[in-house]
Parts: sequence; structure tokens; C-alpha cells
Amino acid sequence: MPEIEDSTSEEDAGASTRPRRKGIYVLPNAVTLAALFAGFYAIVMAMNGRFEIAAIGIFCAAVLDSLDGRIARMTNSQSAFGEQMDSLCDMVNFGAAPALIVYEWALKGLGKMGWIPAFVYIAGAALRLARFNTNIGIVDKRFFQGLPSPAAAALVMGLIWVVESSTSLRVHLGSPALAWTAFVVTLYGGLTMVTNAPFYSFKVVGAKQTVPFVVIVAIALGIALISQDPPLALFALFCLYGLSGYAVYAWRKFQGKPASVIAISTDEPDEKGLHQ
Repeated sequence: MPEIEDSTSEEDAGASTRPRRKGIYVLPNAVTLAALFAGFYAIVMAMNGRFEIAAIGIFCAAVLDSLDGRIARMTNSQSAFGEQMDSLCDMVNFGAAPALIVYEWALKGLGKMGWIPAFVYIAGAALRLARFNTNIGIVDKRFFQGLPSPAAAALVMGLIWVVESSTSLRVHLGSPALAWTAFVVTLYGGLTMVTNAPFYSFKVVGAKQTVPFVVIVAIALGIALISQDPPLALFALFCLYGLSGYAVYAWRKFQGKPASVIAISTDEPDEKGLHQ
């Protein structure tokens, strides 16, 4: 008898060789979109002269940005789409938005000189994010290479929040002294993002790791102190963090240790743990 070709099996085989359509996970990407909305909302508020609310919006975006990745890992819903979307939203929230807001708030009064720190900041954020995306896997996870863009945004927006929330400081709005202070802080944030100074990432402290009881007490005290004056406390906190990378860099140099957080070889003893 002549053999009957099994066309169904051929069709199934052809279907199995086609790449499967990759879905999009809802929860982590919804959090990322919420962070993007917070950044957009901050820009709109700044356009309407409500700079204190704009600063709060950027801080909310930073909180949401810190959650989306953790939610993706906890729910096992990481994806390349989510990573790219998170990076693009970071560029808006912590690159374009702070630069535009601080320019509108204080730098506009300096004329074209005000363009310099704003553009350096937004360019630094773009370079920082591009370098971060290309260096994943070769950087010591304990440290960031350069100031993270959310921390740089918190530094710039923290200044705005402190001034706008203080009656005694609001009298200096529009003054050259405040404009040049914003100039220095914005320029510092932009340049520090593209340095090689190591900034502690806090990634080694996970939800499944135990800590001494005194750490929980210290966290409770920290929350209590921040609640007394959130704008000033957060600005001071991020100022200290913004300087910490250079302190770590100088300390490593003083001890004769490699100051770079980039791993070149997995065989070098000094680079132990960088590829983990």
C-alpha cells in the first residue's frame, strides 16, 4: 500500500520551529509606567510653577523605580522588554525631568550659562544609563560605577524641595546666589554620574538575609528623624551619598587596592566576587 504522508505532523513541526511570541508581564511594567507618570506629572507641575510638588513627584518616581525590578525578581517575571522600558523611563524621570525642572526653577535666570549644567546633567544621565546597560555582568554588584541617576535626581530635586518648603529660604528665590547654587549642584550631579567612583549599591542587603537587631533599631530611628523635616533630611542624606563614592575611591587608593569596580578577568584574586 502507498504510504500516506502525515501532513499534520509536518505542520506541527513547522509550527514548533517558529519563535514563540514573547508576552509582556503586567505587574512590573505597570509599576514602571506609574514611575513614568510620576516623572511626567513632575514636569507638568513645574510648568505651572508648582516646584515643590514637582520635586515630590521625582522622589515618588525614584521609589517606584526601586520597586519594579524587585517585583519582577520576586514574581519571576524578568524580561528584556522590561529592562529596556525601565531604562527609557529612567532617562525621562531622572535625566530629562530634573534638568528641565531645575532650569525652569533657577537656571533660566543665568541666561545661556544656565544651559551648561542642565545639558551636562541630561547628557551625564544618558551616558550613565548607556554605560550601566553595557557593563551589566562585569561590575561588582556591591557598587555602582558612578552616581546612580535616581540619586543624582534626588540631589538636584532635593535642593528645590528644601528651598520651596522653607519660608526663610523662599525669599531667596530668583536671587543670583540661589541660581549659582543650583548651577553647582546640577553640574556636580551630572559629572558625578559619569565618573568611575564606586557608590555602594545596597544590593547585598536582601529580603532573605538576616541583620542584627540593632540595624532594625537604627532604621526606626532614621525614619523618625526623616519625619521631622523630610525635605532637609532627604537632601542631607543624598548629599552624603553623593560624596561617599569619592570617599570610597580615596580610601581604596590609600590602601593600595584597585579603585575600579570593573572586572577584567575572573582569575584575578583582586576581582573575586565581581562576576557573581
